[in-house]
Amino acid sequence: MLSEDILNAVKAYTQNMTNKVSLVLQTGEHQKRNELKEFLTQLTSVSDNLILVERDDGLRSPITFYLEIDGKNNGIHFSGIPSGHEFNSLILAILQSSGTELKLDSTLTKMVQKIKEDLHFEVFISLSCHNCPDVVQSLNQFALLNEGISSEMIDGGLFKNLIDERNIQGVPSVYLNGELFANGKIDTGQLVDKLIERFPYIVGGDDNEQLPLQDITVIGAGPAGVAAAIYAARKGLKVTIIADRFGGQVKDTVGIENLISVSKTTGTQLTGNMQAHLNDYEITTREFVRVEKIDKGEPESKAPKKLHLSSGEVIDSKTVIIATGAKWRELGIPGEKENIGSGVAYCPHCDGPFFKGKDVAVVGGGNSGIEAALDLASMVNHVTVFEFLPGLKADKILVEKAQAHKKITIIKNVATKEVIAKDGKVVALAYEDRATGEMKQQSLSGIFIQIGLLPNSDFLQGVVECTKYGEVIIDEKCQTSEPGIFAAGDVSTVPYKQIVIAMGEGSKASLSAFDYLIRES
Repeated sequence: MLSEDILNAVKAYTQNMTNKVSLVLQTGEHQKRNELKEFLTQLTSVSDNLILVERDDGLRSPITFYLEIDGKNNGIHFSGIPSGHEFNSLILAILQSSGTELKLDSTLTKMVQKIKEDLHFEVFISLSCHNCPDVVQSLNQFALLNEGISSEMIDGGLFKNLIDERNIQGVPSVYLNGELFANGKIDTGQLVDKLIERFPYIVGGDDNEQLPLQDITVIGAGPAGVAAAIYAARKGLKVTIIADRFGGQVKDTVGIENLISVSKTTGTQLTGNMQAHLNDYEITTREFVRVEKIDKGEPESKAPKKLHLSSGEVIDSKTVIIATGAKWRELGIPGEKENIGSGVAYCPHCDGPFFKGKDVAVVGGGNSGIEAALDLASMVNHVTVFEFLPGLKADKILVEKAQAHKKITIIKNVATKEVIAKDGKVVALAYEDRATGEMKQQSLSGIFIQIGLLPNSDFLQGVVECTKYGEVIIDEKCQTSEPGIFAAGDVSTVPYKQIVIAMGEGSKASLSAFDYLIRES
């Protein structure tokens, strides 16, 4: 099940383990148990510090196991076989349980440690989901930081009765103490926001250390933000980078073939490479938190900008670079938000497997929409593409592939009006024929929305000038309307939202900020 290359890699990772870790597997009968046992047997064979134990601990299923340290359950559970994208979650959990440093900054660590209530998280995942491991890994770290917190990864493909019982149609889907906590397109930053909302006492406090005055603070850790931070650090400046999600939209990109000098990579690989490059420099990071507002001071004032974070921390900075990127644009129709994770989705790679053999829709006829339709057609019964305009905006080669596919129907010049659900599940999409005004309904089980991106600029109202679409207006040097505040990448008015362009713009913004600091000092 595990190749020699994988086992050798794990052996190298586990050489420096300082504590023994037992993988405790629930006894009993299950059609997948032998496969899981073989998987864990191979895994534990690479190190004397890894031990496989079988016993009846009353766990969810005979294919459930947990990590035990010094005879104690450390709160990290896996129900299913954590292969595919979740294999890294298991390996990280083992290494971190054995003493490897956690990848959480001090502010977030303190917030998690303050939680007084007992919390049990269940994370329903798909092994094909690119986003799920981030959520699983973060909640596993929360369990290691606080004895009152536990987390269980549940492979939805092996627990179909539970999936049906809870009407789960999208991943990751997170439950807290048996109740839905978050679902659909979520990330660690959103989980932290929900924890703060539920337990506001974890924010602030006298134990937060105030950072010294920063020269440049970068908001956002996608290609533009990382490039800006690296360029600033290379100038010897005090630099902080703040991000609710490292990598941004890039992390969701499956294949990247237009990053010059790199013939082919993935969003996950590129994100890892960017983070490794960032770690080469002395850059302060604040991850999984948001900037809620910026106090820019009085006009013409040379006082530092004050950045107020969702964690309660306030950072003073001489200059600011906004590189917050963009998020999936929503339709804004009735039934959309109410059914996210219950038939409404934004990621075909993550949620497509939940609609195997069913009819689905893709809203949007651009490249992302047609690519999503082609991807889904290999999994579902039929795909109907809905496009607002009379013609498709996607590249000709993609359109030709979609038109030739027997499982794809394209309907143009229509306006989607309402997502219709019954008993907690999507059953139809209501739309209007724009040529005749006739209202129609399409019966289906899932709707994948692919209508472009919306700049992450809500927190900038009254701070800098933006277009009516929310893009931050910049000049050729990435300067905004506010002296000392710069912007780069997809959040700005720079044309052509591409990775390589964002990296260049981030570098330019940093050089412009450096020039500003020299002239204003």
